[in-house]
Amino acid sequence: MVGVRSRELDPSASPLDYYGYELRRAREAAGLTLAQLGSAVFCTGSLIGQIETAAKVPQRDFSERLDAALGTDGLFSRLVGLVLRSQLPSWFQPYAEMEQKAAYISTYQCQLVYGLLQTEAYARAVLGAREEGDLDAKVAARLERQRILEREQPPVTWVVLSEAVLHQEVGGREVMREQLSHLLTLQKRRWLDVQVLPFEAGAHTGLMGSFNLLRFVSHPEIVYTEDFVQGHMTANPEAIKEGSVRYDQLQAAALSLTDSAALIARVMEERYGNEPGPDGRDMA
Repeated sequence: MVGVRSRELDPSASPLDYYGYELRRAREAAGLTLAQLGSAVFCTGSLIGQIETAAKVPQRDFSERLDAALGTDGLFSRLVGLVLRSQLPSWFQPYAEMEQKAAYISTYQCQLVYGLLQTEAYARAVLGAREEGDLDAKVAARLERQRILEREQPPVTWVVLSEAVLHQEVGGREVMREQLSHLLTLQKRRWLDVQVLPFEAGAHTGLMGSFNLLRFVSHPEIVYTEDFVQGHMTANPEAIKEGSVRYDQLQAAALSLTDSAALIARVMEERYGNEPGPDGRDMA
């Protein structure tokens, strides 16, 4: 482990460096070797060394085990949120920070399930198709964003999905079945509504693409859009007004909550419910 131990971190360089610096300091204060701590948290000493030198991004469950093993009173569980957020694209991080503060989230998605509602397998398929680098870290960062939905007082969230989202096979049939099942489960939460905009709606105000509206208790509202390069946030009153009107019209054109759930369930069973046999035909 000489090569791993040789790098000295600057804890002010990044959240990942700070995490690694604090991990080494806590481990050495406890008098543990890399292998001993690895054994205590059910991983290899090599992985501990990689995280201590900021060569590997820690996960949340790992951080929780660290706190238990080292008696650090939740230190690493708190730090890992900052670390994972830093793994998001730099242009997306300002939006992620505002998303964390939002009291109300309204989103229209024309191609993909909204990030806060994605399963791990679906997120991995999406990020693996268009991102380079540490895929595990990027998936963990996306799942970390979803923790706002588990709060005691989560943001009120309204989601309108184009029916195309249900048919776009991301990651394969099993992944899609799990994802649509997850959407049905989420619909049981009283603060989260999922509506589907059916193909039969025809021309509608979301044809220009996906967008999000964030409302806050003590900040101006924000409209967020993305292109293939980066995201764009604005609090311009005219943009807010236009976005709000468009979203209201999308909700009005979408199916009711009950009918949306029925459509999701139908697509899940009819399109993804049966596994194809060796000849390519569905098996009963």
